Amino acid sequence: MKRCLLPFWGKRKLDIDMLVLHSVAMSPEEAVDVFKQFKVSCHYIIAEDGEIWQLTSQKRWAWHAGISRWRDMEDINSRSIGIEFCSKNLGQFCFSDAQKEAGIKLLHSLVDKYKIKSENIVGHSDIAPARKADPGKAFFWKELADEGIGIWYDIRDADKMFEDDVAKLLHIIGYDIKNLKAAAYAFCRHFYPERVCVVEDVWQIEKNVCLADDDLLIDSRFIKILKAVAYAYCNASNTPCKM
Repeated sequence: MKRCLLPFWGKRKLDIDMLVLHSVAMSPEEAVDVFKQFKVSCHYIIAEDGEIWQLTSQKRWAWHAGISRWRDMEDINSRSIGIEFCSKNLGQFCFSDAQKEAGIKLLHSLVDKYKIKSENIVGHSDIAPARKADPGKAFFWKELADEGIGIWYDIRDADKMFEDDVAKLLHIIGYDIKNLKAAAYAFCRHFYPERVCVVEDVWQIEKNVCLADDDLLIDSRFIKILKAVAYAYCNASNTPCKM
């Protein structure tokens, strides 16, 4: 592991109970330079070749989440560890096997160390749906869930989910639904990537993270996956399946 500690951090006010996964469209060296310019940070960067860089001590909160919200939690920086995966296309196409292997190993160690609940392992777009698009539609969420990291769904469970209102289902999972279309599209980035557009100019994604069309909220496949995911989150967090 390479250490390149940055001075952009704060003292933790809360115990660590979240992992926030990002992607950055540059190399670790380039990312560090940009972080210095904007005075932000994360805890780890995982290069395309699988090399891990540490930028902030786990004991400190890094400035990686920004204004964000998840499951009624708002002080995300203070309670989370942020991990960046290098991806020149901002996670729109597959990540390398070396990155996946390194990421799974690192995430396993953090989940075990801090007893992170599956429902609190999220992407940046999950916690800031109107602002962020990373870690991207090609991020390996299902592979992580297969390794016991985070949550995936069984489509057959859609029929077990009593709630059918889109806003309420997104809220059950944890999304901020102030911008409902943005929340729905962020959900698709995580669980229904076939519905997410590829944007050749990655910098345009940062300017327009919500590319949802008007039909998304009534897309039958979207609603079915949404219900299955909400059921999985209810089970994981022991919450009722109807609001």
